[in-house]
Amino acid sequence: MVGIVRVVHPAPTVAVVAVSVALGSILSAQAGMPAFGARTLLTALAVLGSQIVTGAANDWADRDRDALAQPDKPIPAGELTPRQAIGVAVAGVILLLAASLPLGPLPLALGIAATASAVAYSLWLSGTPLSVVPYLVSFGILPVWIAAGVAVPLERIAAAPLLIAPFAAAAHLANTVRDFDADASVGRRNLSQALGRRASLVLALVLAMGVGIGAGVALLTGGRMGVPSGALGLIGLVAVAQGAGNPRRLWGGMLVAGVCWTAAWALATG
Repeated sequence: MVGIVRVVHPAPTVAVVAVSVALGSILSAQAGMPAFGARTLLTALAVLGSQIVTGAANDWADRDRDALAQPDKPIPAGELTPRQAIGVAVAGVILLLAASLPLGPLPLALGIAATASAVAYSLWLSGTPLSVVPYLVSFGILPVWIAAGVAVPLERIAAAPLLIAPFAAAAHLANTVRDFDADASVGRRNLSQALGRRASLVLALVLAMGVGIGAGVALLTGGRMGVPSGALGLIGLVAVAQGAGNPRRLWGGMLVAGVCWTAAWALATG
């Protein structure tokens, strides 16, 4: 059981599902629907399924690298076999499809696209300088997927992918800098390796802080910054700032900021 929990990458899974619940419930309430109605729940379950696929596929694809560079990961540590990791991924696919089908063809298609992009990262792109691309694609799809899932007009979140792009790039850099030595030991040339450890860490911090500060200034000058949005925005900034110089703390802070800033943006723009 421990291996199953670890192979789905619980921290980012919890963060992405929390983002989905926060955004879906706020959009639903603003549209006059129950905040935690059936569509919000099904959308969150679909995102959970996608995250399960993403985590399990990543650990399966990295099993040989992990055996050499990170033997404490679930598969090389013997907590579950490669075949069992595939079984976990298949269970995630089943959950994704089962939760998405009642929502209609658009949420289903968006969920499949976001998941396919994440799997492409693990299988083909994670060791190349194009490693950031699946982050841009999957995270860019996420707010559209949630809006479609809870059946609100997509123009409501039209600006979200533009804000998410630099944050997604920052998340990718922060995540891969954590594994910088492991990737270098097996000759991987992802974007962080191409840029270098220090440059990647600095760029991740600058991009993330830039998103938070830029969005906050825009909302404040536009007269749309309320107390809840301001408080959530500040929490996110502090969470990111405390990770300066430490990739593991920065990654954790960005997970917190992603949830806080999503809720802040949705509340302020509704």
